[in-house]
Amino acid sequence: MTVLDRVEVFRPVGAGLVLQANGMRCLDVLGLGDAVRAHGVPDLPGGTRLPDGRWLARIPADELSRALGTSAIGVHRAELHRILLDALPAGTVRTGARVTAVTEEGEVTYESPAGPVRTRADLVVAADGIHSAIRRSLWPRAASPRPIGVRAWRGVTPAWDGDLVVAITWGRGAEFGVVPLVDGRVYWFAAINTAALGATGQDTAVPERFLRWHDPIPALIAATGTVLCDDLACLDEPLPTYVRGRVVLLGDAAHAMTPNLGQGANQALEDAVVLAGVADRPDGLVTYDALRRPRSQQVARASRLVGRFGQQLDNPLAVTVRNTLMRVIPPRLALRSMARYADWRPPAPARR
Repeated sequence: MTVLDRVEVFRPVGAGLVLQANGMRCLDVLGLGDAVRAHGVPDLPGGTRLPDGRWLARIPADELSRALGTSAIGVHRAELHRILLDALPAGTVRTGARVTAVTEEGEVTYESPAGPVRTRADLVVAADGIHSAIRRSLWPRAASPRPIGVRAWRGVTPAWDGDLVVAITWGRGAEFGVVPLVDGRVYWFAAINTAALGATGQDTAVPERFLRWHDPIPALIAATGTVLCDDLACLDEPLPTYVRGRVVLLGDAAHAMTPNLGQGANQALEDAVVLAGVADRPDGLVTYDALRRPRSQQVARASRLVGRFGQQLDNPLAVTVRNTLMRVIPPRLALRSMARYADWRPPAPARR
């Protein structure tokens, strides 16, 4: 196996993420679950709040873990990358390798520090993200990623010694969430509809409205040195197949989704574990497509819907109706809805 990555040197990048029960089960299959747990913090959902701090819905901290049989884990993305890289044999990853062409027959051309290289592979796994060059090349009729009209900010604080209640806070067309990390750090994320940014639409600074929300939101933002900012997009038009000849799409290259269910990284891990289990079968890629495409596209649709009902909802009347419904929905029903997409287990290995 050879992994080609265009970066010259791996450096710590990104902010945090939550590996839900399905993602952790995949890591357990790979033998990496315990390493991730050792460098992460169990993520215990507390519920949903309003900008003034009042609760819309509360979820008992350990109910979700008990329902799924395992805890979700909050971890820094750079820590997850390190664990995955350390698990690979020396020489597997070639850095500074920018792929320039791929054919359905498995021919790969890339630029290396020593010059152009052409090679042939039995299987090419395209895991090159939402703007996948391989998808554009071999799936020319596929729709481009679609902006969803939301700008997001992400940051990680230094060690935090203040009060912290794990929850997501919803305002009109906006949200803020927190995830504790190891060493007392806190990963936070914020999002707002770009239409609400008005004249400041080109400004990537965290909007002042969040500085008026309940504690400790203003303090978390103020304590953060580097803040990442992105305009969100997704693959709204599902692909008819994830396979072209000897080439297979994986992760965001296949099904980039909105972050509203927190399933992006978890779905990529599902892809990887399923592909590893079937790749050496005569019909392996057909099986991969049949197992992964319906589920990943269902999760992507659900995430888009949750975003429209949650963070993106801006109409005052609609927001009032949503908030009223959330107050009267029994916690166990809300819990069942949260657990639905994380309650997945890797297929049992085929007998040989």
